[in-house]
Amino acid sequence: MKPPYELTPKIFKLVSSISEKIGEANANYLNRPSPQLRRHNKIRTIHSSLKIEGNTLTQDQVTALIDNKRVVGPKKDILEVINAIKVYEGLSEYDPFSSKSFLKAHKHLMEGLIEDAGRYRVQGVGIFQGPRVAHVAPPSDNVPHLMNDLFKYIRITEELTIIKSCVFHYEMEFIHPFIDGNGRMGRLWQTLILLHEYPVFEFLPFETLISQTQQNYYESLAKCDKAGESTIFIEYMLEVIEKSLTELLSFSNRVLTDIDRLNYFISLGNREFSRKDYMNVFKNISTATASRDLRKGVEMGLFGKMGIKSRTFYKVLK
Repeated sequence: MKPPYELTPKIFKLVSSISEKIGEANANYLNRPSPQLRRHNKIRTIHSSLKIEGNTLTQDQVTALIDNKRVVGPKKDILEVINAIKVYEGLSEYDPFSSKSFLKAHKHLMEGLIEDAGRYRVQGVGIFQGPRVAHVAPPSDNVPHLMNDLFKYIRITEELTIIKSCVFHYEMEFIHPFIDGNGRMGRLWQTLILLHEYPVFEFLPFETLISQTQQNYYESLAKCDKAGESTIFIEYMLEVIEKSLTELLSFSNRVLTDIDRLNYFISLGNREFSRKDYMNVFKNISTATASRDLRKGVEMGLFGKMGIKSRTFYKVLK
């Protein structure tokens, strides 16, 4: 059964903006493997996701653990980071559409931290905010079939992957399938769902923005619980993703070179194109920059220039 939510004008607007930014980010990153950026993203992701759960280690300490250096701190916090490093370094071994893989990831993430790592809870749970019960999760007997329904939704429903990733994140938090580790599993699994279709999310630590807007994160979850649907959480997460993409593109504008742009554009398979076609791929550059890029491409013998003025077009030679 499809979980309840509405596709609002705000959601459509955010999805449109995100789609444009993903296209631009693809052009900037996917043809230029960047080990340093991947490493930086992994550090920020692990630090931010665990910080939301109360982990006290700093980003520098997380970096040291990734480098196999000794760190002084609470044993539980150190083990949380070590487990997360193993999981995030082996993301490719998890299938985002498999409940068995989901349980495997939880086992790796929570091993040594709780007794039931990798197993759904067998008792009732409630989420407290101070002395007040903020959320009572469904009975434990319902958890396996609720999670199976949720995985069926993301496998077969013809909905945008970006939307489905948000819905899964919220619904999993609502079901609260584990005794502990639900928050970090929700964020991890949304990342995996997105990575399946959009590899550029490997460079996108949106957990950092969740950490910076933590109060809004929990408020959106609570509002959805009250409304009985995930619309508000979808809007919140899409805003986070859009802002994260904007930050990523802002970084890329400082490091992308003309050669990078030319090589990527040629890799797209365009045999003949205009300056406008070139700028449609690299939306953040000026007309003058595009002209300089194309002039350099001609000088390098990558493509030839045909026509004059408004009728100018280019033909790839290699």
